Parts: sequence; structure tokens; C-alpha cells
Amino acid sequence: MSDASPLLPAEDARDGALVFVVSALCFLACLAVVAALAASRAAGGWSAELRNSATVIVRPGAEESADAAAARAAEALAAVRGVGEVDALDRGKAEALLEPWLGKNGLPDDLTIPRLVAVDLDPHHPATAAELDRALKAANVDATVDDHTLWLKDILRAGLMAQAAAIGVAALIAAAAGAVIVFATRAGLKAREELVGVLHLCGAEDRYIAALFQARFARLAASAGAIGAVSAALGMAIVRLIGGGDGVTPALPVAWSDLLPLVLCPLAAGLIAAVAARATALSLLRRMT
Repeated sequence: MSDASPLLPAEDARDGALVFVVSALCFLACLAVVAALAASRAAGGWSAELRNSATVIVRPGAEESADAAAARAAEALAAVRGVGEVDALDRGKAEALLEPWLGKNGLPDDLTIPRLVAVDLDPHHPATAAELDRALKAANVDATVDDHTLWLKDILRAGLMAQAAAIGVAALIAAAAGAVIVFATRAGLKAREELVGVLHLCGAEDRYIAALFQARFARLAASAGAIGAVSAALGMAIVRLIGGGDGVTPALPVAWSDLLPLVLCPLAAGLIAAVAARATALSLLRRMT
């Protein structure tokens, strides 16, 4: 009973196709995991930037230029505790922000454009929107404070959705890999049904026979998982080198640390295959007896 070769030969003509399919699935699962980590990092970075900044829209009075009103607003805001740098954007920068919607010549020269004041907040003790608003009113500046709360909620929601989608894809691929192993186990048992019957007559228990299939497919899946993980790591490394600090894009930054979880792919693939193969083998063996 200790020799598994009569029931499960060392090599099978179908092993190559099985390894290829599982390798491809593991490759896609690894990409999904890296995408989830990159999405989490991107959302965290954007959230930190929004939490540590605010935008003030300054509307000049009838007897005051827009630049003068923005300068007064910047001076009032700079004196607020919890405010770091304050930058009053001039007309050229304001028009540059509107250019994607209005074009280069979309605004007449005599049109008064509200000025924007960019405020960098102290990351440890940031000033609140109410404090900024009080400082502007005390300086008699007509302005509106945007503390980016609305944008922050949208970004956090988008980041969570991206992570959930990537994790869902990885789980779906893992289920597909399990289904492939189930199919392969069924095919292997059906092809050796007569030998299984002989082993039963010799006193072999279902658990012993199932363990043979479990070990075989766990080993194959672990090898395929290693191939898929290495392929994904190499692909992401090339993308990281080409993309520089931004990884894929600034919206989806890939870091070197994102490749570390891929080390677990062979173990996960082997575990899924072992569970699927054992459960399938035991179920079929009970029907054969």
C-alpha cells in the first residue's frame, strides 16, 4: 500500500494542461491581489492629502481687485493656528484650472474670476473649516471654505469598492481553480475505477485512496501556484521599473512591498487543491463501494 504508482503514475499526460490552467488562474489571482493593495495605497494617499488641505474660494468686492482680496484672505488664514502654507492662486493659475472645460480662450479679460487660496493644514493638529471661516469673516473677506469632506467620502468609497472588486475577483479565481481540481480528480478516479475496486478488495480504506489524490493534486497545484506567482511578480516588477515611483499610474501605484504577499500563492493553491481533491475523492469513493 505504500507505493502509490500503481494507482497514480508519477506522470500523467493531462498534468501539463492542468498545471497550465492553474498557473494562469494563479497569475490572474496574484494580479488581483496586487491591484487591491495598490488601490488601498492610492485611496490612503489621496485621503491624507485631502485631510491635510483645504481650498478657499474668494469673491472680491466691488471696490477691490480679485488679487487683493485673495492676498487678504491668505494673510488672514496664515494667522490661524493649525495652518501651514497658504498659497493665493493668481488669475493665470485660475484660468489654467478652468482650461479643460472652457478652453484656452474661453474667458473674456474683463470677467472677474473668483480666486482660489490653497491651504496646507498641520497634519497633527489641523485647523477646522469653522476656524478658517471665522478668520475670513473677521478679516471681512467674502469667501467659502471647502475642507474636502465631500471629496474625501467619495474617494474612500471608491477605494473600498476597488478593493472589494479586486478581492472578489481573486476569490472567484480561487473558486475556479478549485473547480478545475474537482474535475481533474473526478477524471482521475473514473479512469482508475477498476484499480480502486481492487484496492478496496485488498483492504485499502477510502481515506488512504483519497490521500493519494490529495497529495498528488496539492503538489501539482503548488507548483502551478509558484509558476503563476513568479510570472505575476516579474510582470509587476517590469511595470514598476517602467512606471518609476508611480508604479502603473499615479492612480494605481504599485510598490515593491505589494509583491511580498505573492509568496503565499503556492501555499494557497496547494491548500485549495488538497481540500477540493480530498472532498471529491471521498465523495466518489463512497459511491463506488
